[in-house]
Amino acid sequence: MSFILNEEEQMLRDSAKAFLAQSAPVSALRKLRDESDPVGFSKQLWASMAEMGWTGILVEEDHGGVDMGYAAAGLLLQEMGRTLTASPFLATSVLAASALKLAGTDAQKAAWLPKIAAGETVIAFAVDERARHNPDHVETRATKDGNGFRLNGKKRFVSCGMGADAVIVAARTEDDRINLFLVDTGAKGVERTPRRTVDSHVPADFAFDDVKLDGDALLAGAEDSETAYRHVLDAGRACLAAESLGVAEEAFDRTIDYIKEREQFGQPIGSFQGLQHRAAHLYSEMELARTLVLKALRVLDETPSQAPLWCAAAKAKATAVSRLAGSEGIQMYGGVGMTDEYDIGLYYKRAQAAGEFLGDDSWAAGQVAKLAGY
Repeated sequence: MSFILNEEEQMLRDSAKAFLAQSAPVSALRKLRDESDPVGFSKQLWASMAEMGWTGILVEEDHGGVDMGYAAAGLLLQEMGRTLTASPFLATSVLAASALKLAGTDAQKAAWLPKIAAGETVIAFAVDERARHNPDHVETRATKDGNGFRLNGKKRFVSCGMGADAVIVAARTEDDRINLFLVDTGAKGVERTPRRTVDSHVPADFAFDDVKLDGDALLAGAEDSETAYRHVLDAGRACLAAESLGVAEEAFDRTIDYIKEREQFGQPIGSFQGLQHRAAHLYSEMELARTLVLKALRVLDETPSQAPLWCAAAKAKATAVSRLAGSEGIQMYGGVGMTDEYDIGLYYKRAQAAGEFLGDDSWAAGQVAKLAGY
């Protein structure tokens, strides 16, 4: 397993950096926030990502994608973290695409994966039902109704849910096992409510009131639906850890640039030993996070049976490091770090919100302990 990017991955990272700097700078997030955009992301940017081939990063070539794997998806998200890009990439191109690949039937894959690859649809992934992440707590029920199902329950903080055409819902069937269902967000009985979060994103709360589903709404292509469900979440955690790493890296770089320029007592504050120690500590923590994130992404591509441990470890470390980078940045900026004039506060907010999605650092560290036998 290599911890060095190959030539293709380096080219992808460099092209992503250039594209996002031009098409999705931090000012784009500010614009979405200030205009109270109803979906929280730019559909034009999503179309541009499709033209770049990003939306099909995990989709097989037979379905119109490029199938470069999770390490490549993580590289894209890492660069998105640097510019605080608000997009459905994680929800649709990672979570939904993974769910369809792992649990979808051939007909479902043929119907939806080409649309994801072409950027023609946004599909959300609904798992949590409480304020805190708990993948085992699934009370949403799908009961048999003729040849189909009736779906009842609620989901909270569904990423990109307000702009989604469909949502993949984790629900328990009559055998009490967790299955995945593809639901049209415009179906009768589906209600969604926007929840604007501290990072200026717009997730949605969903309520499903006796929603009638056809039999083909069930993703029935996996041998074990719960194993597929948990693997999708592992993939989401590793890729979200990559985004958090990007948030940390950019927050760190901006902070270092600032303390090199800001003067106090006639000299740059970056010359003060106390700040140098804090910067050195943060840098060493980021190096460990980089290693864990790349390890988790490589494991997903090469030895997926080992993914649960490494994805949890990457999520725990990247979350903790991104939050540290944001808070240290605000402190080193001083009082101005608390103002909206500077972007460092936006990085702190994204670190906090992204850290909660799919399990915070405490939850993920607990998973590592359990999986390690403690």
